[in-house]
Amino acid sequence: MKYKISTGSMDKADKIYFQNMTGRQVEERLKENDIIIIPIGSTEYHGKGQCYGEDTFIVTRIAETVAKETGCTVSQPVWFGSHPWNQMGMPGTIVIPEVTFVSYLRAIIAGYWNAGFRKQILINGHGQEYIIPNAIQEFGKMYQVPAVICMVNWPTVIAQELKDKAHGGPWETPFRHADEVEASFSLALFPEMNNKEDMEDSTPVGFMPEGHVDKGGDIYQYPIPGHAQIGMGGLEVILYPQGVIGKPTLADAKKAEKGIEMIIDYLIKLHNDIREKFPPGKLPDINLVTERDRELIEAVIKGPFKGGKSIYSLGYPS
Repeated sequence: MKYKISTGSMDKADKIYFQNMTGRQVEERLKENDIIIIPIGSTEYHGKGQCYGEDTFIVTRIAETVAKETGCTVSQPVWFGSHPWNQMGMPGTIVIPEVTFVSYLRAIIAGYWNAGFRKQILINGHGQEYIIPNAIQEFGKMYQVPAVICMVNWPTVIAQELKDKAHGGPWETPFRHADEVEASFSLALFPEMNNKEDMEDSTPVGFMPEGHVDKGGDIYQYPIPGHAQIGMGGLEVILYPQGVIGKPTLADAKKAEKGIEMIIDYLIKLHNDIREKFPPGKLPDINLVTERDRELIEAVIKGPFKGGKSIYSLGYPS
């Protein structure tokens, strides 16, 4: 592994997490780097051998490593997420309704913008890649302020690297939930929160012939994304009481190292390209990204502590 992977910084004063920094420290950080990474995960059952926060820890450990390499800031993660219908009912899987989830994320984006982090990278670690863009779009429509905000869905970054051997990838089995692939990434990033001896396998079941509905991360690019259907498979709580879809007993941390490096490589490039195009304090041209009056936008960009106004002066949507 060419990167020194973070071993966890959520409760450390190492100037990675926004919540762990003082007001003065944030002021100084914004002068040097006003990009923030927001990890978005979930809390859900991953079987007897993998932790409930697996989706969250994957993206937080990656975000922490990127921050150490680049000097950007990381938000404490979003621990609870949206879930597709087939994950309903699984004990330990905490399902947030889409309307609540989108509003919550939109408010987080607005809050960080108001704090001075006008460039935001949202890293998704869970099967909610179809929901997060709604929050970004709602923020843009409601506030119309200059910003650089995007979502990165980590499986998309390394789609080929996540495929099984039958499709040119390195894995024995296709990427699914809490399976060989996800368990391997977890063992590589936070081995202390997994117990391989407790992992159990299951046999994936679908109601349709192969080739219609995509699998985990939609990496095979089948016509129907995995979350764009109901009734083409059953409820996980009934079909997979093991809490996994596949064979986590095949997991090996070494198998995940190349993929982790590729994700970190990309996020560093994305960070650096944003920072080069928009150095600290610089934003997209007001005239090109909003129809609001220039005076209003200039006031909220200046902010309430520097003679301007907060983003909420533009209105606080329900």
